[in-house]
Amino acid sequence: MMTLRQIRHFIAVAETGSISAAAQAVFISQSTLTAAIQQLEQDLEVSLFNRHAKGMTLTHQGHQFLRQAHLILATVDNAKRSMRQSTGEIRGQLTIGVSSLVAGYYLADILTRFQRAYPNVSIRVTEDERPYIEHLLVSGEIDVGVLILSHLEDKHALQTEVLTHSPHRLWLPAQHPLLELDEITLADVAREPLIQLNVDEIDRTAQRIWSQASLRPQIALRTASTEAVRSLVAAGLGLALQPDMTYRPWSLEGDIIEARALVDLNQTLDVGLAWRRGAARPALVDPFLTLAREQPQRRTTI
Repeated sequence: MMTLRQIRHFIAVAETGSISAAAQAVFISQSTLTAAIQQLEQDLEVSLFNRHAKGMTLTHQGHQFLRQAHLILATVDNAKRSMRQSTGEIRGQLTIGVSSLVAGYYLADILTRFQRAYPNVSIRVTEDERPYIEHLLVSGEIDVGVLILSHLEDKHALQTEVLTHSPHRLWLPAQHPLLELDEITLADVAREPLIQLNVDEIDRTAQRIWSQASLRPQIALRTASTEAVRSLVAAGLGLALQPDMTYRPWSLEGDIIEARALVDLNQTLDVGLAWRRGAARPALVDPFLTLAREQPQRRTTI
């Protein structure tokens, strides 16, 4: 039977990437910790870790279970907290860092639900470029970040958790010739004029996509506005590769745009949480993480 101790041990190994480091963190022997992880994998009937000479990394199933493990512990902590005090009695200030694209599509829902649950907690939000938010997290000047995790630089200093894997799709104007194809490839798109969004490092993601495909796109226009991309595509001035999180089927002018998957593009844009690794977390970070994890998944039917 799975125990909370096993779950805590699993999280320790997942966060440190090492049996020896995790054993020190939870104050048990390496052999005991190894046995606990093996027993957990047997109980779940899946492999949670890939074992390497330099440590351990999560498998796909391990990543899935990590999120559930956090939710289990958060639920237990919430139950304990509710026995001691109501959330209305919790006071203090939570400082959140957010990057611009995430602010527009994710932040309002999280903050609304958090403020409703913790009405006596004041929230201060700093919006800036990802590198500066990362700097503020590492230096302890903000408590938690909500941002695109795909380009984090100081991963050893930060603990992260993905909330959403947002696939990329091709935006096209209605009745574009490519819509008649059964399958659309990156090579098909490379021959078309493209509108490139240059915000929150979306351009870096696009560069990586084209580089890995050994293709050179025809960038017709660059803009920092998602709505400009939407309107320009709808007007037939170019196509765009965009993450699903930004998709709406109409432009500001009301023109319809279409979105289609590419058969050779499976790269996602990972949106999630980041907080400083190692140091004791501020008291208000844990309830914020719990609420953020409960955020409804944004899915687009295409």
